[in-house]
Amino acid sequence: MVVSKLWQSRVALFLAIGTTSTLVLPLTIAQSATAHFDPVLISQQFPDSWRNGLPSGTQIPVTYEEADRIILTPEETVPVTLIVTEDVVNDRGRVVIPEGSQIEGELQPSGGGTRFVSKTLILDDETRVDIDAVSNVVNERETITENDDPDILRGAAIGGAAGAVLGEILGSIDVAEVLIGAGVGVLAEVLVLRDRREVEVIVVRPEELSLRLRSAFAPN
Repeated sequence: MVVSKLWQSRVALFLAIGTTSTLVLPLTIAQSATAHFDPVLISQQFPDSWRNGLPSGTQIPVTYEEADRIILTPEETVPVTLIVTEDVVNDRGRVVIPEGSQIEGELQPSGGGTRFVSKTLILDDETRVDIDAVSNVVNERETITENDDPDILRGAAIGGAAGAVLGEILGSIDVAEVLIGAGVGVLAEVLVLRDRREVEVIVVRPEELSLRLRSAFAPN
């Protein structure tokens, strides 16, 4: 009888230990899993700017609405404001840059041509945000001589330096008239030779411009 009771006691002890271990193990696993998916850690690794922004390399469709062409000299830097033509959304489907937003920047000499370099994004509510985007390089060139009809410049926005030179070459053209409404900038300091007979200019057509982000962008 004594041996039987002793054996039963040991069995009960082992069962109790086994039950306790079984309860502790799932709890430990659950705690480990909870720690692994801690929302605080996730938010630190993936901030709101990552979820709500746009990555480097994102394309931004734009146009220039003030003229059908922009004419400037190869060495000229011209301030220009482009208009976003389509909503730009991120991979979560969120509109980050709405259609109609403005992008202020400059056409700058680059690689033998010119390209647009952005400075500021202006949203519909007039919020201004820094943005780092560039266009493709435009290399289209045209030589304008004193024999050309000044009317070839109608409908074009002309940079200040190009306008000053063209005014000297074409003579009869009213440069101020060409620049009206263009919003392309003030006259630059240029050395105009009185006996100059032609000038080579770069012609930028708005439909040829395509912007891409050089760095990640978030509106806030």
